[in-house]
Amino acid sequence: MTTSTLSGRATKTQTTPVSRTDKFHVVESSESLGYNLPQIMGRKLWFPMFALAIMGWAVGFVLAVVEAGTDRSSVDDLQTLSHLVPGFMFVGFLGVFTAITFAVARILGEFRKGGGEVQATAGSAVQTLKMPPTAKVMLAFMMMGMMVMAAGIITNFVAAGAFNGSDPADIIDSARYGAAGSGLRRLGVASYLTGIAFGLGTIIEVLRFQAGRLGEVAAKHGHQH
Repeated sequence: MTTSTLSGRATKTQTTPVSRTDKFHVVESSESLGYNLPQIMGRKLWFPMFALAIMGWAVGFVLAVVEAGTDRSSVDDLQTLSHLVPGFMFVGFLGVFTAITFAVARILGEFRKGGGEVQATAGSAVQTLKMPPTAKVMLAFMMMGMMVMAAGIITNFVAAGAFNGSDPADIIDSARYGAAGSGLRRLGVASYLTGIAFGLGTIIEVLRFQAGRLGEVAAKHGHQH
């Protein structure tokens, strides 16, 4: 039994594992299984995350302009801005990388739902590819990237608010926080990009299955239409 959504409506569809001669692991059902949970999230959240990216970059750009125009003797302001600018810029990167990952999930959802509908329309049993390991790796790297990058951003914001430039020791501590935040943010970017690479690999895997399956359906049922 698989719970999925078809046209936004939650459904429970009876599925049966199928043994194929190729390496694909699939389940069979009488109708399209629709979207799974990550694909539903991708459809709902990709645009809000993209909007977050635009807002983060806009704020970061404005703060960068302010930093460029700040008197070089205003150590307190310069130190605060030196943390806020990369913090907000990487809020933008967190948003856009998450939006890209969700967009990949949306693409996979359209293949899953549409491929099933084509098979059902042709009068064939619907075979749906189980979630490939590459898709699970994509989601894992996305979550890791999000948490690590968020930790780096929070580190920058804490450093911006916790220190002032009047004490040399605070300046040193602020620099340490900045270095820690930079390392965390870069590790987050690496995690996101690795996950996106696995997501693109998943699209290739799904396309290979869909092409083979549609060929099977056409060979078996094409003469009836």
